[in-house]
Amino acid sequence: MASGNGALFSSTTGVNNTANGQNALRKNTTGSFNIALGDNAGFSLTTGSNNIDIGNKGVAAESNTIRIGKVGTQTNTFIAGISGVTVAGGVGVIIDSNGHLGTVVSSERFKDSIKPMNKASEAILALKPVTFHYKKELDPEGIPQFGLVAEEVEKVNPDLVARDDQGKVYTVRYEAVNAMLLNEFLKEHRKVEKLEATVVQQQKDFIARLEEQASQIQKVSAQLEATNPARRMVNNH
Repeated sequence: MASGNGALFSSTTGVNNTANGQNALRKNTTGSFNIALGDNAGFSLTTGSNNIDIGNKGVAAESNTIRIGKVGTQTNTFIAGISGVTVAGGVGVIIDSNGHLGTVVSSERFKDSIKPMNKASEAILALKPVTFHYKKELDPEGIPQFGLVAEEVEKVNPDLVARDDQGKVYTVRYEAVNAMLLNEFLKEHRKVEKLEATVVQQQKDFIARLEEQASQIQKVSAQLEATNPARRMVNNH
């Protein structure tokens, strides 16, 4: 279905496409099941299928992708029905400098070069947590905040920060910091367990020595008791 001048202009074998707006899906030829809303929406799509482009030109041959708005044009997003809604089995959503949404996967199926963190986590010991307020244009209410300064974190470990589309540091990868915190906690926990085991063993050794000393004292006392009657008999004569 096409609505708007130039909408689906180049379509050849593509089917079940919806283009609403001037030049919407204009270059699409063989792609199918695409939805484009707005002037020039999906304009760059050519052969991809199952895309939804709203106010976005899309990318030539991509498929199965949703694009809403244009980077650099829309600078704020408000979506109802999210805040205050609990998703018990959900995971946190992250975003990159291109506006790409996703989640962090943890399965080994998606990982290479897996190895223990070891001393790498010691970097967090040099971090400096701070309290702060966002600038008024960001937070007019001035709600107290707690966290880290990304530029300071970069000096400690550049891998712990994220950058914007201009390559400038703009935030901290707190999920990575949390993993490092866990590693440092486990290292300290193992030290405590080792110390506790040492103390328990020392207590056992101390008790064993006390018991051995008590046994020796009892033997000496018994020997003394055994010799006392003989001494009394000699004295009586």
